[in-house]
Amino acid sequence: MDGETTPGGATPGEASPPAEQGAPARHPSRKTVLRAALAASVAAPAVLMGVPALARTAGTAGGTPELTPECDDGDDPTPPQMEGPYFKPNSPRRTSLLDPGTPGTRLTVTGYVFGLACRPVANTLLDFWQADVNGAYDNTGFRFRGHQYTDAGGAFTLTTIVPGLYPGRTRHIHVKVQAPGRPVLTTQLYFPGEPRNSTDSLFDPRLLMTVRDAGGAREAAFDFVLNVPQTPGPSPTGGPTTPPPGGSWAAGTSYAAGARVTYGGAAYVCLQNHLAQPGWEPPAVPALWRAV
Repeated sequence: MDGETTPGGATPGEASPPAEQGAPARHPSRKTVLRAALAASVAAPAVLMGVPALARTAGTAGGTPELTPECDDGDDPTPPQMEGPYFKPNSPRRTSLLDPGTPGTRLTVTGYVFGLACRPVANTLLDFWQADVNGAYDNTGFRFRGHQYTDAGGAFTLTTIVPGLYPGRTRHIHVKVQAPGRPVLTTQLYFPGEPRNSTDSLFDPRLLMTVRDAGGAREAAFDFVLNVPQTPGPSPTGGPTTPPPGGSWAAGTSYAAGARVTYGGAAYVCLQNHLAQPGWEPPAVPALWRAV
């Protein structure tokens, strides 16, 4: 990767070492809650903005435990992956990789870019490239290649197709991510439930997108966490929360994906495993609950 450039002209730096694979599911992190609040275009509740790290590292001499980084609650920096042979610099700036009549299943990928304090990073470069529906890369032009920048809230949206398969690899999308003035993260995004995930030596479950069908198309979500130092958000207020306005949802309950609850006269289905906490009621966190 020496000498490699991105549309922003940056040279990739050394990425953080990946964390241990196969970690069990955790309850929602500050990042998850912030993502939900940003997606709802409202500020995250003050009681959630300062959720502390969940783990501590004991001192080697048995002294005072050292706090883990503010965002190290299961959201370690996104692990890097190899660039592969098909990257091309100077891709066009665009959020849609589709042309009129492009064959393939439409795919919309949305997400956010966060730093180490789980705060969104604006104006982050994301350069995507992928195979077409037949598993081929365009090495002469820029089909299924393009870069964009996150908005003021750290959000991005990519419109493309589900990439095709080619020998030796499972389905994936390549991406380079670079916060302003920071090194480039080169990595790949994967699709859940793919048979080749178990045979692809590069596959990393930490890079799985959340994907769902959407009327003949597919919708995916993935949030990047970059090794970008940030000032932690406000401390929690510790104030009381309002009791749920009736229903089966209850704080302190461990919900599994697919579980159904009622809250305020409406029904919801759980989107990911988590331990319910005050402030995470279904209407407030669309990343965890979907109305049905």
